[in-house]
Amino acid sequence: MMMNSRMYFTDNVFEREKLEQKPTRDGYGQGLVIAGEKNKNVVVLCADLTESTRSLAFKQKFPDRFVQLGVSEQSMAAIAAGMAMAGKIPFISSYAAFSPGRNWEQIRTNVALNNVNVKIAGAHAGVSVGPDGATHQAIEDMATMRVIPHMTVLAPCDMIETRKATIVAVAMNGPVYLRFARDKSPIFTTEKTPFTIGKAEIFNDGSDVAIIACGPLLHEALLAAHALGKKKIYVRVINNHTIKPLDEKTIIKAARECGAVVTVEEHQVLGGLGGAVAEVLAKHCPVPMEFVGVQDHFGESGEPRELLEAFHMTAPWIIKAVKKVLKRKAN
Repeated sequence: MMMNSRMYFTDNVFEREKLEQKPTRDGYGQGLVIAGEKNKNVVVLCADLTESTRSLAFKQKFPDRFVQLGVSEQSMAAIAAGMAMAGKIPFISSYAAFSPGRNWEQIRTNVALNNVNVKIAGAHAGVSVGPDGATHQAIEDMATMRVIPHMTVLAPCDMIETRKATIVAVAMNGPVYLRFARDKSPIFTTEKTPFTIGKAEIFNDGSDVAIIACGPLLHEALLAAHALGKKKIYVRVINNHTIKPLDEKTIIKAARECGAVVTVEEHQVLGGLGGAVAEVLAKHCPVPMEFVGVQDHFGESGEPRELLEAFHMTAPWIIKAVKKVLKRKAN
């Protein structure tokens, strides 16, 4: 198995225990400060979760451009829409279970219908939130956000990519949804790793099967591909950080050249990345598919790693999905 020469990774990318691990939410906090330094119109609103969402650094750096709204996610979205109409670039920050979970209608009507420049930051997405349990584990958010017209949906893979996504979102004209996680996860990209909204990147070459992944589980996909490569099963791994607009060209090409696809996401398989990929391939290149993610269940309370195992989203389960789809491809 050969790494794509265009890609740049940290050392020991296939050795999880040797990689530095930090929460993707740290990248959001860092990105906010950089974005604020570059553009005086960037403002941040938060719904009583300043430290948890990592909005605190922006508040400390630019206190006159930070608004604490308390537990009022619906007001936060509506106020941000008004600020955007006045020329500001608001980031609204909360847990994804609450924003867009509680304020979806305000995001739809006040933000997206008017196509205003609001950036929605959904923290603590996925089951790796851990002991907080099902009420705080947003695993439906990509599905509910990608269906909204004008909305861009991003799910970066590590802290560095989350920082890049936060900064790049400022330059986009229109609403953006950015999801990130609570728990620490491996940092395996670098500042040189390409990141362009709407452009999926091939992180590993292969022609037997394609794994299309997003978020921190991308690293699990790479681990699975590495293990399969030792058994002469060569896997193309695609970092599909942009759920919408989807990079249809890269996905269709992978399906045609590999003949089978596995999607991997820390989200419901219904309506998320897997659903988006299936929609594209049903129209252009139907191939056998398997879907790694939450299989129509609510989350549970537990330690983050335990939950990823319990919901069958780690590398061994991805390997099983690859072997299953390869059997269907052979038939």
